[in-house]
Amino acid sequence: MRVCVATIVRHPEDARIMHRQIRALLDAGHEITYVAPFTDCNVTPDPAIRAIDVPRAIGNHRGRSLKAARGALRRGLEGADLLIVHDVELLFRLPGRRPVTVWDVRAAATGDGDGAAWHPRRVLSALVRRAEARADRDLRLVLSEESLRERFDRSHPVVPDAAYVPAGPPVPPGRSRVVHIGHLSERGGVNELVATARGLLTHGIRLDLIGSADARVRPLLRDAQRQGLLDWYGHVPNRHALRMAEGAIAGLSLPRDTPGRPPLPSKVVDYMSRGIPVITTPLPATSALVGRTGCGVVVPFGDAGAAVAAVLALRDDPAGTTEMGVRGHAEALAHHNWPDRAGQYIGMLEEWAGKTVTSRLEIGVLEAWHVI
Repeated sequence: MRVCVATIVRHPEDARIMHRQIRALLDAGHEITYVAPFTDCNVTPDPAIRAIDVPRAIGNHRGRSLKAARGALRRGLEGADLLIVHDVELLFRLPGRRPVTVWDVRAAATGDGDGAAWHPRRVLSALVRRAEARADRDLRLVLSEESLRERFDRSHPVVPDAAYVPAGPPVPPGRSRVVHIGHLSERGGVNELVATARGLLTHGIRLDLIGSADARVRPLLRDAQRQGLLDWYGHVPNRHALRMAEGAIAGLSLPRDTPGRPPLPSKVVDYMSRGIPVITTPLPATSALVGRTGCGVVVPFGDAGAAVAAVLALRDDPAGTTEMGVRGHAEALAHHNWPDRAGQYIGMLEEWAGKTVTSRLEIGVLEAWHVI
């Protein structure tokens, strides 16, 4: 099977796209063409794929990317049996002649998340919702979480984020650093992370930030790094980021209480997969998971002091902290291991590619996007 995978918004090394879905397709013997912003993200494409480079759509500077998207998709679809798109923007750039098309839907798809929070909602929200409705009717949809079901009339399969969980025992937590993996933004709690780093510094504990950042918070992070509060590594491919995180006292997940947050941030599962205790704000799904498994600690929204206290308590209880890590690892291995789910995902795509789906999704509904 020949599959074209496309994003103009996400990083080419996005964990869900590259390190789970594409990797599973390659492991199953399928051929991949990947349309993604390799140059703009300074990424060398994996030699196992056919890469088509496009400009990245960022903030209000999306015209060049949107203009290039349709031609890139046409090239990518030569001989393809299946197209998988990962951005709502691409719904407006789909070629008229194409194979079965899948939209992988995430919480940020309509501009509620960091990667797509750019458009003037009062102007474009209705058009985006209209495109979603047509995609619901005419495309194959894969949802990243159960909460997305309410956005659509039809029933669609849910393929939640998972992790590659090592079967062996995890590295025991250390005593000198904490980590945060993932994109950094105000909604994601970057101010609280910096404040936590400041509070931990006097106790000899460092914060490692591993992930890209919104433009508006980069000055804050650069200043914090210059002051010696933390180490910010920028984007690191997921598999390397997880190895870097091993041995931390805890993994931080401190999103604010704002609409559109994922019920269970993927970083939480990543921490558990490596036996790292979780310190999290009380998102319902995350709180329930931590409470049920005993894999971490829940702290109030916006309370960096509570996060500092939680880290110090974990550092001063090595045996209890190690046990938290073991519990989290066991839970991740039993219920959140991507290899256990990959076969079903690939089988679903193979079944869809063997069927004829006639799409009625209108082309060019949002031609004005190319000048925004």
